[in-house]
Amino acid sequence: MAQWDEEVDLLVVGTGAAAMSAAIAAADDGLDVLVVEGSDKWGGSTGMSGGGCWLPTHPGMKEIGVEDSEEAVLTYLDACVGTPEEVGPASSLARRQAFVRTAPVVHSWLEGHGMVWQTAEKYPDYYPDLPGGIAGGRTVEPAPFDVKKFGDWWGRARFSMPAGLPLFAGDTYLLARAWSTPSGFVGGARMVFRTLGGLVAGRRLTGLGASLSSRLMWIAKFEQGTEVRLETPLTDLVIEDGACVGAVVTGPEGERRIRARVGVHLGAGGFDHNLEWRKEHQGIDVEHSSGNPYNTGTAIEIGRRHGADVALMDDAWWGPSVAPTSTTPAVFIVSERSMPHSIVVDQEGSRYVDESTSYVDFGHAMLERGLERTNHSWMVLDVRFGRKYLNNAFLAGKKALFEEGVAVKADTLEELAEKMGVDKATFKASIQRFNAFARAGVDEDFGRGHDAYDNYYGDPTHGPNPNLGEIAKGPFTAIKIVLGDLGTKGGLLTDEHARVVSTSGAVIEGLYAAGNCSAAVAGRTYPGAGSTLGPALVFGYLAGRHAAARATELAIADAADRAVGEPVQEVQAG
Repeated sequence: MAQWDEEVDLLVVGTGAAAMSAAIAAADDGLDVLVVEGSDKWGGSTGMSGGGCWLPTHPGMKEIGVEDSEEAVLTYLDACVGTPEEVGPASSLARRQAFVRTAPVVHSWLEGHGMVWQTAEKYPDYYPDLPGGIAGGRTVEPAPFDVKKFGDWWGRARFSMPAGLPLFAGDTYLLARAWSTPSGFVGGARMVFRTLGGLVAGRRLTGLGASLSSRLMWIAKFEQGTEVRLETPLTDLVIEDGACVGAVVTGPEGERRIRARVGVHLGAGGFDHNLEWRKEHQGIDVEHSSGNPYNTGTAIEIGRRHGADVALMDDAWWGPSVAPTSTTPAVFIVSERSMPHSIVVDQEGSRYVDESTSYVDFGHAMLERGLERTNHSWMVLDVRFGRKYLNNAFLAGKKALFEEGVAVKADTLEELAEKMGVDKATFKASIQRFNAFARAGVDEDFGRGHDAYDNYYGDPTHGPNPNLGEIAKGPFTAIKIVLGDLGTKGGLLTDEHARVVSTSGAVIEGLYAAGNCSAAVAGRTYPGAGSTLGPALVFGYLAGRHAAARATELAIADAADRAVGEPVQEVQAG
């Protein structure tokens, strides 16, 4: 028997959406919960994200007049993800059903804890034209949160957008065209007034993923009183008789063995920044991940050490990123590649993808093109792009991009091709063909601008296609694009209750996992905005609820064992 330094009911590892959802759900049912975070910052990749959560059939859909159903969502998942038989156990029918049935429950449950959701009415599924797909409403995002309430604790938060900018994810695509379209101007004005309103009221409002992670942390730590320890990494699990009964962590006080009477929940992220693993599983020599820099796969490795199975280790939440410089990180790009007067070509000067497609599909196209290693693509911009639309990559450090050759500029396309190092004839032919499509309004090669998702990030005032604009007016700019990601999507295999499954196919009792340290229910694709965070919240919730039910079962079994062991009292007749 292990010797313990302390005991809790449920030990939760990590502080992102998957971890905090489990912690809150378990505490709701009266469990004694302890949360440990390996890094010195709380929030995980959630705090660095856009904050959108794909929660189909949620109650807010009816409020905007959008009908949805479990049957429609399952049909859509079959169409865009593939059938459970095609994808494998990570996306089993039982897991899909658990996700779809629980998504609206989680939406209402968090509302009951003070979460204010905004329905992304115009944000479509990523494949809206497939059976079961819809053109908006399944994604929700949290309202801005006043982080001033945290006091010094906010100084330990992980985030990408500073407090004081209360953005919604929907604001970002409007801001990208803030000075070129009426809707963009209105969206920008709303964001400005929201910011000023917060300042006048003496609040420090934050939006996007930082708002989501902040609300979850506020519920767990400040409302429920759950202890959260930073700089306390998991170093091992304690397994007895096939069940997880505790864990070993290290911290300021050294190594501690914590008994977890009900179990351990792993929500510690993927292996985004473990280059050795990424070489082994994904064939990547250089990673440009936008995920939490602390994500190195520790929880996955420890789980495997104790017989846990894994799946989808070769995949990630891929997407194109602007190449880094010595002073700026890789910048994940979304809206920029959808606006008119832009095109993407490879190192030969050939176009190979619908630039406006979902980032995962764009990433898969780069992989199929052999661009996962040191090769790169180029995003080419007509001068009109810079005059009308925002380029987030330039906000990160425009000067460095040009000084280090990540961005180049020229007055003519021939000169630009020379600076890019691509074949002039191939590049010229690609541009001419693309310009013909732009004038006609139909991309005959890749279908850019063909559906509601492509159009979402386009310019509605530009015709005949909101995503297609000629590359014809100089000076022209080209920016290096590399394969990036929002994190890895392979990890521990779990069942519909978020219980970790062993290589033998049996459940490891008392061991749970959700989020990017578990294999994604979305398989190898991305059904809609928030397909990482939505399932993370849902399966974290399911883990917490199952742990609470397990606590009851263990208590009943323990009481029965004690009753059997008590001596029988003789009863004498009077």
